Amino acid sequence: METVSIRNPGMYWDIAANIHFPPGFDAGKRYPAVVSNHPIGSCKEQTAGNVYGAALADAGFVVIVPDASFQGASGGEPRWTEDPEQRVKDYRDVIDYAQSLPYIDPDRIGILGICGGGGYSIKATIIDKRIKALVSITGVNFGRLMREGFSNFDPVGALEGMAAQRSAENSGEDERINIFLPPSVEAGKAAGITDIDVLEATDYYRNRCVAEGSGTRMLFSHAAPAMAWDAFAFAETLLTQPMMVVFGDKPGGFGAYRDGMEIYGRAASKDKELVVIKGWSHYDLYDKPEPAGLALEKLVPFFKAHLGGTTAASGLKAAE
Repeated sequence: METVSIRNPGMYWDIAANIHFPPGFDAGKRYPAVVSNHPIGSCKEQTAGNVYGAALADAGFVVIVPDASFQGASGGEPRWTEDPEQRVKDYRDVIDYAQSLPYIDPDRIGILGICGGGGYSIKATIIDKRIKALVSITGVNFGRLMREGFSNFDPVGALEGMAAQRSAENSGEDERINIFLPPSVEAGKAAGITDIDVLEATDYYRNRCVAEGSGTRMLFSHAAPAMAWDAFAFAETLLTQPMMVVFGDKPGGFGAYRDGMEIYGRAASKDKELVVIKGWSHYDLYDKPEPAGLALEKLVPFFKAHLGGTTAASGLKAAE
């Protein structure tokens, strides 16, 4: 694995990314690539990298796993901004970078995203036809979630609060950082939280996969753009690439089950597959061996079918 800094024209900061290489990697050959995108509040060292990125690299792909701008090891200010349009731009900038690497075939790049990264990857695929195949794992439309649960179903009131907070910060008051999760599962239960997604997210981020770059937080005063954003807009006409949608059949408050069903139904893709992992939940698919393994059993052949295998440097002869 290699850690790189990516800066494209027009950017004012670097995107940090880990590149996972296949076994026996040969820089003189050309590989299909996958950009693997982490959930909201996560980072490149967690599920997008250490589970799905590593497995796809083992299967023969070069996998690039970026940190979101303003988060993790990537640059950008103010910190902990969650800007959907910037996230989609990040992915397209990473594709620019991937196409510049001599060992990546620029015409065989796929994208994978988990949770909010899944929704962002869907939007990137809608507008960027360089992406040849899409996998969304327990993907969430973050705009829909912001207008519903993350604003207590009062999006206008939340926008008014964000405006007031931004004005206060401009006058010198402290930033307001919203923490997505309680400090522990026990604290969450004691506070009356019963939603499976919140409690299992807490277990994942606080216990199962603690990482320094994982914020699980958001700068409240800069969250307004997400309120008017929609990951699925124009999918009926513009989302034409091969697509696989993966989620568990135990629904929770973040809404991956309903969002997965919605985008599967709406996408114009003629080649689309719905994979429902029975008996498992949103956060089970992050790292638990059985459900993640079931997802990989489907998505690895999917990417191989649409992106192909390693080729010689000329791109003319398939490698054994």
